[in-house]
Amino acid sequence: MTEEKSLYERLGGYIPIAATADDLTDRLYVNETLNSNPAIKAFHDKHEKAGFKYILTNWVVQATGGPQVYQGRPMGDAHSHLGITEREFDIVMTECRTTFYKFNVPEKELEELMALLWSYKDEVIKGMSHAKDPAQRTAA
Repeated sequence: MTEEKSLYERLGGYIPIAATADDLTDRLYVNETLNSNPAIKAFHDKHEKAGFKYILTNWVVQATGGPQVYQGRPMGDAHSHLGITEREFDIVMTECRTTFYKFNVPEKELEELMALLWSYKDEVIKGMSHAKDPAQRTAA
């Protein structure tokens, strides 16, 4: 019996993940509802998209079983100052799904990605970190 490939491998590796992170970042930076949160707007104004794309790509690669090491802060710490609401989290999730559809992510992998992202909801909204890095978390 062969072992199933990692989500990272099934997504095609680093380049397709980077392309998806690139598109998603562009969507998030121009989303009017997200930018109506002054803390999110200030973050977008202060931080170059290129740097955010790099961090996001590395996070997704590591979280999906790839070789890249995410060196950013834990999710709760990284988002605690933004005051993200449930509505804003839901908007980000909708943007994620839209991006995954745009890149024709197969349904099984799309649902695994969404479950992984949803597993961080409390940390992102409440600013509490339960795991030090994405490799310590498994999708439900």
